[in-house]
Amino acid sequence: MGERKLKIADVAREIGVHRNTITLLYYEKAKRIDFDVLERLCKYFKCSVSDLLEKK
Repeated sequence: MGERKLKIADVAREIGVHRNTITLLYYEKAKRIDFDVLERLCKYFKCSVSDLLEKK
């Protein structure tokens, strides 16, 4: 999102999830993620799951 200069609210609206869900993911504070949300993000950004997630 940062690279593309996208706003959290815009991405949330486009993929149909709550803004807080995207905010938690963006700031790496999410405790869990639904597969549905992950799938929507991958379709929106035209990427794979491994492009979105990293293991710490």
